[in-house]
Amino acid sequence: MIKDNLDKTFQFIIEKKHPKDINMPRLFISLDFPSHIEEQLLELCDLSLDSASWVDPAHMHLTLRFIGDVDETMFDDVIHALGGIHLSEFPLSLKEVGFFPPRKQPRILWAGVEKNEMLLLLRNKIESRLRRLQLPPDKRKFHPHITLARLRNGSAAEVGMYLSQYNLFHTEPFFITEFSLYSSVLTPRGAIHSQEATYPLLSKTSDLVNNI
Repeated sequence: MIKDNLDKTFQFIIEKKHPKDINMPRLFISLDFPSHIEEQLLELCDLSLDSASWVDPAHMHLTLRFIGDVDETMFDDVIHALGGIHLSEFPLSLKEVGFFPPRKQPRILWAGVEKNEMLLLLRNKIESRLRRLQLPPDKRKFHPHITLARLRNGSAAEVGMYLSQYNLFHTEPFFITEFSLYSSVLTPRGAIHSQEATYPLLSKTSDLVNNI
């Protein structure tokens, strides 16, 4: 029984959706959230903020790495390379709200992440795997966040009121048990995100068995 569980732990789940006769998808790697955390994020979507265009709840995830457009061969290589990442599941908390760009007219509202070394380790392992495929490195500083809304001519005063109202946002810790590879295809109705592969992290039970 334990061996079966370990085999399932190391197996990454793939649903190939190679696009045919459509634009090449843009790939990104992200974390999704349990339903109770999604509900807490939705509570931040304050409809009284007139300048905000709130993100579709289905797109509220934490992007670990944006890859961009790739050909079909690289698409396959990325899917399998990420399956070589082994890391234990870990707790994570979301904390505070803010905006991009700092000290300029606000364009993006986001929910932040409490400092977490395991999250950075996962991100670094992902970056290492992608570098082996000779993909260009991500030169941007990693600022883990969840995009909540895009702002259209939002005033500093309006956004300031929003931040003061929700500045105590802080979720209870929840476990990250997997990460996913997504593709995004732009359509006249907006981006369509498709989950291409899911990669389970090691359970605590698996860690215990490996240390015996």
